[in-house]
Amino acid sequence: MISCLIIENDKNTVELIKTVGNDFLEISFSEINEDQEIALNIILKNKPELIIINIESTSINFLEFLFDVNQFSEIKPNFIALSNSKIKAFDSYKYGFSDFLLKPLSELSIRKSFLRNQKKHHNKQIDTICLKSYKDFQYLNVDDILYLKADNNTTDFYMSDGRLIGAYKTLKVFENSLPQTFLRIHKSYIINRNHISRIHYGKSICIINNEHKIPFTKTYVSNIDLINNELSKNTMITLN
Repeated sequence: MISCLIIENDKNTVELIKTVGNDFLEISFSEINEDQEIALNIILKNKPELIIINIESTSINFLEFLFDVNQFSEIKPNFIALSNSKIKAFDSYKYGFSDFLLKPLSELSIRKSFLRNQKKHHNKQIDTICLKSYKDFQYLNVDDILYLKADNNTTDFYMSDGRLIGAYKTLKVFENSLPQTFLRIHKSYIINRNHISRIHYGKSICIINNEHKIPFTKTYVSNIDLINNELSKNTMITLN
């Protein structure tokens, strides 16, 4: 899970960022007002991987602040700048920020920014995902997930050890958050291609671990083709 710290005085801006971010399973949020000493202390203590900050703040000396973060932080976080001025975009990229958001924010601009950050994060190998519900955090090894099935506005995880785990998020949320080994093949199913044992185009089904029959539809047949091509690369194909 990616931890994100928002440094911003405007509560409406903070709430909009968090509302959009809640569509992304892997992001957890904390927030503080614009205060250089408090912000630096929290960064060094909690080690957030993503920091969204108002670069027009009069309470923060950014050159000094970024120098201290780079010098003392154990990990180098990605920064996203907030500003009312497009001119500040140049300054943010000069400081090495990964993205810039122009205020007043729109849901689309925030979503695009999170997706860009997500792609960078997914370049790293993800071993676990966290299902959170209030103060309950459940960690799943992605290799143990066979497939996901939509259940109205919730999602069921089918695990290799036979467990069935429910999550209070829609399938779409997980589609945006899981590693590239997971692909949607039906409006109600996402499968882990590493567990596929058979693809039957004639019957429009995938078989998982020689046991679970999962249907696929024409809408997602391109994903089936992608899976088939990837699995065939390192496989000797024998024609009957």
